[in-house]
Amino acid sequence: MTRVALIAHDEKKSELIEFARAHEEQLQEYELLGTGTTGKRLMEATALDVERKESGPLGGDLQIGGEVSEGLIDGIVFLRDPLRAQPHEPDISALLRICDVHDVGLATNLATAEFLIEGLGAE
Repeated sequence: MTRVALIAHDEKKSELIEFARAHEEQLQEYELLGTGTTGKRLMEATALDVERKESGPLGGDLQIGGEVSEGLIDGIVFLRDPLRAQPHEPDISALLRICDVHDVGLATNLATAEFLIEGLGAE
């Protein structure tokens, strides 16, 4: 089954929830995982089941990166806040690097998230 990770900085969590609501039918076809708070908020706002890793400050993004390195993740949507990211939030650098090494799609904004989700659905 296609596995997709959903991550968002604090200021982008609402946008990710709206994205998930708009694509809920398609996302139900995927095995979803996310960092702790983002995953919790997604499950509260939708009917999606999200495997929750640790929250970002506790290394959830690194857990997801480990799964990328093991070939267990097909794509990541990481809505980051390039202007107001807080020190406690996940850093995209490590995820970007591991996704590039393993040729895994990583969307960082809503436009690329649309392409990623549509592309994975075409497989």
